[in-house]
Amino acid sequence: MAITLSSWNINGIIAVSTKEGFDWFRNTDYDVIGFQETKANTEQLSDDLKNKPGYESFFCSSTVKKGYSGTAVFTKLKPLSVEFELPDVEYKGEGRIIHLEFENFHFFNGYFPNGGAAILDESGKPTGEFKRVSYKMGFFDSFFKYAQELRKDKPIVVCGDFNIAHKEIDLARPKTNVNNTGFLPQERAFLDKMVDSGYIDTFRLIHGDEPNMYSWWSYKTFARQKNVGWRIDYFFVSDELKAKVLDAKIETDVLGSDHCPVTLVLDL
Repeated sequence: MAITLSSWNINGIIAVSTKEGFDWFRNTDYDVIGFQETKANTEQLSDDLKNKPGYESFFCSSTVKKGYSGTAVFTKLKPLSVEFELPDVEYKGEGRIIHLEFENFHFFNGYFPNGGAAILDESGKPTGEFKRVSYKMGFFDSFFKYAQELRKDKPIVVCGDFNIAHKEIDLARPKTNVNNTGFLPQERAFLDKMVDSGYIDTFRLIHGDEPNMYSWWSYKTFARQKNVGWRIDYFFVSDELKAKVLDAKIETDVLGSDHCPVTLVLDL
């Protein structure tokens, strides 16, 4: 049976719901849909945003700051269990992870931290370091250990906004961003670690080295119109599922956010 899963950083569920692009979500019949950066508590949401006919919905909101971070999952597949956040206490509170266990696989929807603002020296010049890179890398390590433990039981599917462009092909201007968070060597090394540990970047599996394919564009300088973007939204599957990947795509025609959905089709 083919199942379709999709992931979209919506950059605010209330804001995006007023835009024409959100009709993509209202009209889609994909089996599992993950949202990142919902920026809302469920009490703030109308029934039509909390519920989609034929789906169960799960929300994980930030408890440390209002209007910040947050994730959601809508699923037609019945989960065996649902968990929110990572087990590590240090990385709880920002609403970044929803984990659903299905019959045949573990599913993670993640809004992984960005590296934060540049740290400035006393004269106001950038030091080359960023305020949250250390937290970001710790979060990734905590997630990876948890996923690897669960992988002993069932294969892993993880989607979301990783806030990392893996290779030079994954952003329009790699040379000018080599010292910027999102493309730092230690950030890219984490995705190397995932790949080396048997996690498959499903878009590259299907499309190889197809260039100019991005999932995020800065709102500044009309970047989307120029396709000056970054591919920072992914579906990774553990290699036990490699032969089950039927298709993977980036839905660049879906507007409403500075990100677009990324989608995976599995034969399960």
